[in-house]
Amino acid sequence: MTRNLSGRLTTGSVIVLIGLVLLLSTTGLVEMRSVWGWIAALFVLVGVWALIRSEFRNLVGPVMIIAIAGTFFLRNVGVLPDDAIGTWWPLFVILFGVLLMISRSRRRQRIRLEGIDAIGEVSVMSVFGGDERRITTDRFTGAELVAVFGDGELDLRDASVKTRPAIVEVVSVFGDAELRVPTEWEVRFETISVLGDITDRRPRHSGDRGADTDPDLIVSGVAFLGDIEIRD
Repeated sequence: MTRNLSGRLTTGSVIVLIGLVLLLSTTGLVEMRSVWGWIAALFVLVGVWALIRSEFRNLVGPVMIIAIAGTFFLRNVGVLPDDAIGTWWPLFVILFGVLLMISRSRRRQRIRLEGIDAIGEVSVMSVFGGDERRITTDRFTGAELVAVFGDGELDLRDASVKTRPAIVEVVSVFGDAELRVPTEWEVRFETISVLGDITDRRPRHSGDRGADTDPDLIVSGVAFLGDIEIRD
């Protein structure tokens, strides 16, 4: 109950801040160019909010948003020169790879600490192409699914989770990431959508557990101009 209340308060705070920026712009109280220069700071707050809401499980998407938005904000306020982003943008690619490795290491550390058999760990990478994986283990623990200008699919319909929750980190950038999940699984989203779409299209299951109970699967990550979709 406390966690849900905290999430609602944080969400409301971000919406209020966005509304205040828009109000300052439309009323002319602050020069429009100056106001919009601070929009990047709001995205930094959204990234921080996503980290806190997910209890730092959702790492790749929020940290990338914080890094990119923070860089643009520093440029907008004159801390960084205008040509800095054009020169140093490959650092974002390096950061993306480092975060993927950190997320994988954290999952393996959790597996070791809890004594879980990691047979179900898998990585699906679709960059300018397609990649499909089907998991049949009865000890599924987690995965990463990355779709960048491509289509990635992870089929979990023949898998089962022995120690809840399994965690799948999804990054969809101008791509389509699809998870095929059994209807009876309880799925919790800890995701960010930036001009993207995140949807659970499975039929409603009458046996859903309460919000305070560990779900079978946690889906974390980000959809940036891309789609994350769950089907049965």
